[in-house]
Formats: sequence, C-alpha cells, structure tokens
Amino acid sequence: MRAVVCRQFGPPDLLTIEECDVPQPGPGQVRVKVQAAGVNFPDTLLIEGRYQLKPDLPFTPGSEVAGTVDATGEGVTGFEVGTAVLGTVPFGAFAEFAIVEATTLMRRPASMDPIVAAGFATTYGTSIHALTQRAGLQPGETLLVLGASGGVGLAAVEIGKAIGTTVIAAASTPEKLEIARAAGADHLVNYASCSLKDRVKELTGGKGVDVACDPVGGDLLEEALRATGWGGRVLTIGFTSGTIPRIPANIMLLKGNALVGVHYGPFQKNFPDVNRQNFEQLFAWHAQGKLKPLVSSVFDLSETTAALKLLANRKAIGKIVLTVGGTQ
Repeated sequence: MRAVVCRQFGPPDLLTIEECDVPQPGPGQVRVKVQAAGVNFPDTLLIEGRYQLKPDLPFTPGSEVAGTVDATGEGVTGFEVGTAVLGTVPFGAFAEFAIVEATTLMRRPASMDPIVAAGFATTYGTSIHALTQRAGLQPGETLLVLGASGGVGLAAVEIGKAIGTTVIAAASTPEKLEIARAAGADHLVNYASCSLKDRVKELTGGKGVDVACDPVGGDLLEEALRATGWGGRVLTIGFTSGTIPRIPANIMLLKGNALVGVHYGPFQKNFPDVNRQNFEQLFAWHAQGKLKPLVSSVFDLSETTAALKLLANRKAIGKIVLTVGGTQ
C-alpha cells in the first residue's frame, strides 16, 4: 500500500511516499480502507517531534480517517466489511489502509461524503467535548471563539449556535471573519486591529462572555481570560500561535472564573460512551443542516507536504483533506 512515511523528525519536506505492508488488525481493532484523511495542526508538530505524543521512527502521520471497513480483529462486532465509517487514530491515517480502535470508530451517516467525514471527527469531536463536558455551555450564554475560521474554531461557532448561544467570533483578518459570519457568528472581532478584551466588553455591555474557546494560545489566551465575566470558563485547546503562554493566576481569583484544559484524545479513549453520545448529537445537527463543515482545500496523498505547509503557515480556512482512494 502507499503511505506517507516520516523517517526523521523535521519539516514536511522530509516526508516520503513509500510502498508499505498492509497492516493487520489486532484484537479490538478495525482495518479501514482509507478514502480520505483529515489534516490537523498537531500533525505538523508530530512530524517535527514537538507533540506530546512522539512515535517511534519510522511512522505514518495523520490522525483522522474516512473510508470503509476492510477487516476486523478479534472481538470486534457491529462493523461488517464494507461499512462506511469515520474515526480517529493517534497516527497512521495518511495511507491507503489504517488500523483504528473500534471504540473510536463510527458509522458514517449516509448524508456525509468521505471528504467531509475525513475532516469531521477531530474538530467537531473536540469542540462539542470542550463546550459541553468541559465548559457546560448553556442556551442563552455568550460564547467567544478565537481562531474562528480554523477547523476547531468554525466547529465551535456552529455548535455554539446549535446550542442556542450568542457567538462572538474573533480572528486576525476580515476574510477569516467573513467565514465565521457565514457559519452563524453574531458578532465579529478582528484582534489584529483592536483590543480583544475591550471590544468583547463593549459587545457584552461590560459584562464579558460566559465561555471563551481558545485553540490559538499566545497572548490571546490572557486576553480571552480578561474578556470573561464573573464565573466565566476559558477553554484552552491548543497553541496554533506557536507560543504556550503563562497566565497570571490572580485574574481567575478576582473573576471567580476557570481556565479549563481540553484534550480530546484521552477523553474519547476513556469515555467512549459519552463520545458516541456527542456524535449522535453532531450527526443529528448535521442532518438538520445546522452543521456545514467547510473543507477549503483537497490534496492528493502525494501532495501531503504541501497540505501540511499550508496548515503550518496558518493559511488554512476550515479543514484540509487528503484524498487517498475513491471517494464515492
């Protein structure tokens, strides 16, 4: 099978496309014939050896797959060969076949094609977990979303509106903000041209937001914390800015608010039943037209380097997807 291979940690240019053995599923595992694979920011860190997970070399990157069941391991039920599925893996998705734990695999809705499905699981799974289990977001509250044109950000905007909140979308350019507006955001803030905290306070009549969702990090995390009201919750999801900030703890004391970490991988592994309930809701919203995933760029597997560079340079809007096999 064709697979993207990382033989040494470093930039995307070091990746190669190679012929590899088709992997065999073990107990509790499913082999998926990959049709498409989602590209995510952690993939850029993984190949550089800068992610919290550091696979042994060589390895195949990629954490998000859509395809069909090709074979099942011992003890797996409910996934017949040929079943259309989507799911996540720690790595290994950028290949013609991938091994997926059955607990993280889901039947793909008939209304969702493989390209959309390949970019769905990680961003929407992360965002609904962050907003519901971690923040307890309620209808009628106000949600601030940073990086609102990226994969996680756009998903948070749509999920926030589906829950019934007022959504303030924040991004660094007018073009990115228009993407968030199209996704349903009620208010827009360009944090490259104004103070995020001051503008959010102005939009909320001085109260501040109830929940802030931050996949960006850097100086914006403290700004988001200062933009929350009493009892607010700030979700730290990632650091696409490249900087992990240090936060003054007195801000949380004075506001009675909370800085909440979100790590989707361990959640879906340790709480598979709750994760499936989340996806039942996500699939229902998708069928109702409340979630409209934006895939802005589609590359062939042979163009993985270009896809990762687009993401690493923060030029991606919505999701980037690699096509691997047929997508019909």
